[in-house]
Amino acid sequence: MLRQISRDVRVNLKDRLRDVRDIIRQSRHDSDSDANLVREATSHLPPFPGKGIEGLLGHAASAVDEALSIAESFVPHDRPTKIDGTTVKGLGIYFPAGNEERRSSAERVFRRDMYYLTRTVLAALKIDNARIHEADFAAVHAAMQKRHAGLLAAIPARPGPAALPAVAAACAALLVECLNHRPVRFVEAEPDAIGDRALDIACLAPVVLACGLATTASDGAPEPDMLETAVLAAGIRHDRIVKACAKASPVDELTPVFATLLAHLP
Repeated sequence: MLRQISRDVRVNLKDRLRDVRDIIRQSRHDSDSDANLVREATSHLPPFPGKGIEGLLGHAASAVDEALSIAESFVPHDRPTKIDGTTVKGLGIYFPAGNEERRSSAERVFRRDMYYLTRTVLAALKIDNARIHEADFAAVHAAMQKRHAGLLAAIPARPGPAALPAVAAACAALLVECLNHRPVRFVEAEPDAIGDRALDIACLAPVVLACGLATTASDGAPEPDMLETAVLAAGIRHDRIVKACAKASPVDELTPVFATLLAHLP
């Protein structure tokens, strides 16, 4: 119990520190943030008395950011050396059967991979106003094991073509849990209404689809361009996925969508 609490505290602290780092970077004097754009647009106006102070704060933020970057370079990080399709692992690796220690190790790999994969998808979609929280991915992992253990257990150790429906159902449940826990938070705009998750789906569906593709990979070795393929495929089926998520039984509605994608993608 104490180890679980300690892990939760570490993950939440990491998320908070990342949020602070994002704020510092947005406050740099050389940042291309909206605040700098506003200053450029109002440069013809009489100088504001606090403008000098604002500039000093911007330079201070730059100095802090650079100091943190230097300190970060000396600290070992548990991160993939390269983030692409080969980073993705199958559902059997993320949700293994076994003892608590094995499941805890898988949870750590899951939330780490999901963080970096989602960040890569956000970059591909040119979305730079979002923050990703590992703690929410940890909650997704726990929810999958608690609520969808049967779906995960239905996936054989070496999934073949006959296992596509089981893999698709697990992917559908994974996307629903991601939407429930919202590991991606958008800084400037929130969804307009409850149930309007189009932007969340655009960011998370490719990662979930990539997990499904890694699970069904015939040789067990995902291709480097698999994540890019998942981004394109999820984008093509975006409207259908959004409609399925809005239904009363989203897992049931999403399963055939993922089954079709998994059957036709390499």
